[in-house]
Amino acid sequence: MPAVTYVEFDGAAHAIDLALGENVMRGALHNDLPGIVGECGGGLACATCHCYVDDAWTERVGGPASREESEMLESTAAPIKPSSRLSCQIVMSAELDGLIVHLPEAQY
Repeated sequence: MPAVTYVEFDGAAHAIDLALGENVMRGALHNDLPGIVGECGGGLACATCHCYVDDAWTERVGGPASREESEMLESTAAPIKPSSRLSCQIVMSAELDGLIVHLPEAQY
C-alpha cells in the first residue's frame, strides 16, 4: 500500500499506509489524525480538508486543482498557496507512495 506522511502545523509527522484508490482526506479521518476535518465527507462541498502538497510532490499529484476545487479553496480558513489542494481530491496510487502533505493551522 502507498504511504502518505501528514505533517501537522506544529511539525508532528504521521506516516500512514492507504489503500490504492483511497483519498488522502479519508486516510486522515480513518486514522484519527488531527488537522483534517472533512466535514462534507469528500463531496467537494466544503474546504475543511485543505492541505499543502509538499513541493517535491506537486507535479506528481497532478496538474492544478479543477475549477470546482479551486472555487472551494477560496473558502479555506488558512491562506491559499500554490500547493493548496483539498485532500479529498487526491486519490492514492502507486506513483504517490511517499506523498507528503502539510496541514494548515486551522480548517475553520
